Amino acid sequence: MKRLLIASVAAAALAVGMSGVASAEPIKNVVLVHGAFADGSGWRAVAEILERDGYSVSVVQEPETSLADDVAATKRVIERVNAPLILVGHSYGGAVITEAGNEPQVRGLVYIAAFQPDNGETLGGLLKQMPPAANSAVPEGEGYVIVNPKTFHADFAADVPAKEADFMAISQVPVSISVFGTPIANAAWHNKPSWYAVATEDRMINPDLERFMAKRAGSTTIEVKGSHSIYLSQPKIVARLIEQAAKGAK
Repeated sequence: MKRLLIASVAAAALAVGMSGVASAEPIKNVVLVHGAFADGSGWRAVAEILERDGYSVSVVQEPETSLADDVAATKRVIERVNAPLILVGHSYGGAVITEAGNEPQVRGLVYIAAFQPDNGETLGGLLKQMPPAANSAVPEGEGYVIVNPKTFHADFAADVPAKEADFMAISQVPVSISVFGTPIANAAWHNKPSWYAVATEDRMINPDLERFMAKRAGSTTIEVKGSHSIYLSQPKIVARLIEQAAKGAK
């Protein structure tokens, strides 16, 4: 009887040990969410680095028709992955991941020159709190806006080659102006670990606002010398931060 009890205790200890090993396994799935005026193709260089390093990458194509629609599009991709993952957002995509990040599969959030709003906050309110260097959004009709193509390179992607930035300017995805007035209902960063890359030369979101949001959330933060489009101009640094999150989140 004593021998049986010892064997049972040993088996239970082994099971606990194996469970600990399994839970310590690194996260190998990444979901990338683009920002306003852009689409998922901008993540290509980052995705290629991550895939080369053994990560499975999914890219969300938000319609940019409303915050609710964009969160729903992101949740569909999260459900399709159906495994522990790191959720990454650039610019407006930061607001999207702040809401969608409450899904149980999401183990960490990474903000790349992004909005990181709190409960009840709107993007418009944050922009008024610390205005950016540029104010180049122009009406596109029917309640949508784009960045003025004439100033797109300087304001949105100053450190991206001119030819690439010019194509981005003429292929913009118009964003519904409603996204700037929709309050955040449940900020996931309160319950999930987060990482943040501040773009020090950002003209679309004030770098000081980025620092404020990252500090408030307790995000692990790096500063990157670059424009709002550091995900394009500095893909190695951005990918390294995402991989850091994947290794640090549980």
